[in-house]
Amino acid sequence: MSEKKLLLASASPRRRELMRLITEDFECASADVDETLPRGISPKSAVLLLSSKKARALEEPGRLVVGADTVVALGRRIMGKPRDNDDAFEMLRALSGRRHRVLTGVTLLRDGRERSFAAETYVYFRSLSDAEIRRYIATGECADKAGAYGIQGRGALLVEKIHGDFFNVVGLPVSLLAKELEAFG
Repeated sequence: MSEKKLLLASASPRRRELMRLITEDFECASADVDETLPRGISPKSAVLLLSSKKARALEEPGRLVVGADTVVALGRRIMGKPRDNDDAFEMLRALSGRRHRVLTGVTLLRDGRERSFAAETYVYFRSLSDAEIRRYIATGECADKAGAYGIQGRGALLVEKIHGDFFNVVGLPVSLLAKELEAFG
């Protein structure tokens, strides 16, 4: 690796963009981890577990690693990335006209010292027709997004309002992460 002091354990272009709001002194690398979750795990525990796994997968001496994972939760149901268009349709239909939570877990790791935290934002979808859902899926935007939508793109048209950190819904709670990085040293 290079001389950059921070390593963001993510291949997400959205997370890369958001990290640049905090610092330019970082690199990105994809953390290839098993994202299978234990049965019955809570959404918050899930994002904390996965962010820690991602950070640990890229741990190296003297380097600060930031791992992150985002899920959409409807009640206790965890919605990750859709498997296909049918799965995306079912997710978006379930979210239609309802409030859900977007949780992002973040883990800071350096030389065995680890700090994990999570941010939670409430997102309210307007009621969507099946035709609207199909049109959104046809954009291709939902394929790699938790809950099958991206609020920073055309998915914004599905959202009535949010309560909490917008950037958390995009994939990284910027303000909270900046504060935690400063406290972590």
